[in-house]
Amino acid sequence: MSFQTIHILGVPFVRATMDDMVAVVHERVKQQKPCFIVTANPEIVMKAKEEASYMATIQQADYVVADGIGVVKAAELLGTPLPERVAGYDLLCRCLQLANEYAYRVYMIGAKEEVVQAAAQHIRHHYPNVRLVGVRNGYFDWNDKTIVEEVKQAEPDFVFVALGMGKQEQWIAEHIETVGRGVWMGVGGSFDVLAGVVKRAPELWIRLHLEWLYRLLKQPTRAKRMLALPRFAWTILKQKVVGK
Repeated sequence: MSFQTIHILGVPFVRATMDDMVAVVHERVKQQKPCFIVTANPEIVMKAKEEASYMATIQQADYVVADGIGVVKAAELLGTPLPERVAGYDLLCRCLQLANEYAYRVYMIGAKEEVVQAAAQHIRHHYPNVRLVGVRNGYFDWNDKTIVEEVKQAEPDFVFVALGMGKQEQWIAEHIETVGRGVWMGVGGSFDVLAGVVKRAPELWIRLHLEWLYRLLKQPTRAKRMLALPRFAWTILKQKVVGK
């Protein structure tokens, strides 16, 4: 399945709905071909715009989806609308539903040991048919080649990587071809949500597009990272005015 692509500050987003992405994910799993998905919010877009090496990593992805209402609104403002937001956590859960339905193999890597283990336990309880073939925390030597060999030996259908923005995409880009199969996706803080360490915003906040504010209120330490939002908005407005 191929999608139209639109560029926002240089980042190539696919014009795809959540259902579209689930369908293409399933197809790639059945083909046993590697697939790299980036769920990009305004923070990721700004980082890519300002760091050429990160932009190059993002552009290696097979699919970049709009994780963040800010990206959807920016696309609309620039006259290249996207069909909807494809939230990273929601896509992760849809992938787990798929894995549960077809008994697919899942490898989890990232977060603190207690967090990734609690997230794995959540999956075992709520998605009992998922075959968890690897659960590893994110505290490891970047140059340790045994890790990617373990992933390869596990023959995963999905590899979910929670190493934080930037690092997780780089790690995927460096190792996905070595493993040679599986749908790989950076999932940020999603293991914390699965583990119950962090609560996702209530449905009303999500519907009002205020999930970012809820997270900021619950985690004030995110304030510095949130500065990317007004910078993103200002950059988009300037692009709209200039028309480039």
